[in-house]
Amino acid sequence: MAARRLREGELSLWFETMRGVRPLRPGAMPKSDETAPTKPAEPAPKAAEAETTRPAARALRPRMRPIDPFPVIGERQPGLDDTSWRMLGSGKMRPQRRLDLHGRHAEAAFGLLHGFLLRAYADRLRCVEIITGAGSGPEGGILRRELPHWLARADLRPLVLAAVHPHARNVGSVRLLLRRRPL
Repeated sequence: MAARRLREGELSLWFETMRGVRPLRPGAMPKSDETAPTKPAEPAPKAAEAETTRPAARALRPRMRPIDPFPVIGERQPGLDDTSWRMLGSGKMRPQRRLDLHGRHAEAAFGLLHGFLLRAYADRLRCVEIITGAGSGPEGGILRRELPHWLARADLRPLVLAAVHPHARNVGSVRLLLRRRPL
């Protein structure tokens, strides 16, 4: 809906009303005395009127919601019952499907992971295992470091309920508990 242009009387009433209004945060907006003209502006010509009623390009852009970071692997998240958490954390919950990413380039590994998780969710699987390998660096290999970032993506984050290492000394493998798919 296009914004309606204010008439001369409405405009002067608006500035008179807003004269004493101050922003909640000092410095957030210019002072009203500096921005308020002493008399209302003259009406714009017809050609310029179309441009002034059109919303700004910034207003048309959707607000980007920051992506929630994926929780630390092995950290319990809300919404997970005690029994499932104990079984997943102790390694007693067996994976229904495994994906081995050893020796893959990061780009190829992400493509495989993405397709794998979407298929597993569509097949209503509950527990899957991703094998990235431990890596040779002090913080692990590139796949091991990137896995939490990939799982935090907006299209994969809603699928995963929890992530743990099945064994304390095996950091090259991660078991994921997928959310139940609605019927």
